[in-house]
Amino acid sequence: MQDIIIDGSDVEFFTTPKAYKQQLLLLIKEARQRIFITALYLQDDDAGREILHALYQAKANFPELEINIFVDANRAQRGLIGEKKSQGNRTLYLQLANDYPQTINIYGAAVKRKEVFGVLHLKGMVFDDKLFYTGASINDIYLHQNERYRLDRYCTIRSQTLANSFCNYLIETFVHSDLAPLLNQEWRPDLAQKKKNIAGLKVLLKTSHYVVESQNALADIETADTANKISITPLVGFGRRKNELNQATRKLIQKAENNIVLFTPYFNLPHSLARDIIKALKRGVKITAVVGDKTANDFFIANNEDFSTIGIVPYVYEMLLKRFVKRYQSFIDKGLLNIHLWKDGDNSFHLKGLRVDDRFHLITGSNLNPRAWALDLENGLVLDDKSQSLLQDTNNELDGILANTTKVINHADIDSVTDYPEKPQKLLKKIRAAQIDRVLKRLL
Repeated sequence: MQDIIIDGSDVEFFTTPKAYKQQLLLLIKEARQRIFITALYLQDDDAGREILHALYQAKANFPELEINIFVDANRAQRGLIGEKKSQGNRTLYLQLANDYPQTINIYGAAVKRKEVFGVLHLKGMVFDDKLFYTGASINDIYLHQNERYRLDRYCTIRSQTLANSFCNYLIETFVHSDLAPLLNQEWRPDLAQKKKNIAGLKVLLKTSHYVVESQNALADIETADTANKISITPLVGFGRRKNELNQATRKLIQKAENNIVLFTPYFNLPHSLARDIIKALKRGVKITAVVGDKTANDFFIANNEDFSTIGIVPYVYEMLLKRFVKRYQSFIDKGLLNIHLWKDGDNSFHLKGLRVDDRFHLITGSNLNPRAWALDLENGLVLDDKSQSLLQDTNNELDGILANTTKVINHADIDSVTDYPEKPQKLLKKIRAAQIDRVLKRLL
């Protein structure tokens, strides 16, 4: 694939959920030609409604503005976990379609029959010729609408070529194929048609990838100054085999010479990636891993709340982390492996990605776990910043993140099963006794 070349000044990082919301609303207001939004979900809550109303208002102000939204179809048509059965966010989509004379398109893509086996996890929003990339979806907590927030990574990249590549992929894969029906129209496919769509989309996704236009005739690259240029490779990943995103992620780890910064909210590295990490440590590469504390997991249930089975997820991740730390304690003792647990009150942590040798950056929505590696439809960007023009901004981002972390010195710093509350402790013991944990780890 041909790389996309941009100037370092075309990339801007944001560091807070409130800045994410402000930037999102500003980009919607400024767009004149196209808005393409891709996220796991656009929620029926205060923040979700505010964003949708802003989109309809933008369409009213500029009728020629093309607005397409792509979300996971299964996630959009159910209520929140623990709530009674409902049509989920689709109810809001239908209501606004009736309330407004303007038309925007909200497509629902189902990459698997059930969410547990895979979801549309593509990220990235295009506003004219600017890509706003974040792992965040759109709801109250991601946009810090109220008291609580969920921290992610956020950056904008100005590039007509990159924006075109993202939009063309979405149009060819979901719109022209007719495999992602509109969610904001009354008609929806019956079960037989839904199965046919999923089967067709699965075949298409296995060979889909971003296509990059030649930049020679485009205005978003000036070759007069080459000192500050950044090369970008957009990647899509779906399934275990020939997964371009997974392959690129492993290659970044494998060629690391000095240092790696790794972000993941859920510590459950795929076996191949874990092997690459260990090999890097053995050749002297310093690795900093920033992981969410179990209480910063979006599935964490506080002791004073009613515990449900889904609440076991954060404890499983912590068990895996403790096992990893115990096994590779020697690298921590040598100062090569630095693990930081993020916690800020009752807020949650959703960062993901890599920085390698202060030069290469993986900006992605992939959680770098077995589920992302094999089940979900993922994407990401690999940035080669040879001149390190992004280093100061990414250092500032990292410093802000680390300010809310605790460094793990020993595996004893991490809770054991015996330290857990009674209900998760009992459930974990049952899971381990039944050897279900092996299956569970593949789905997390």
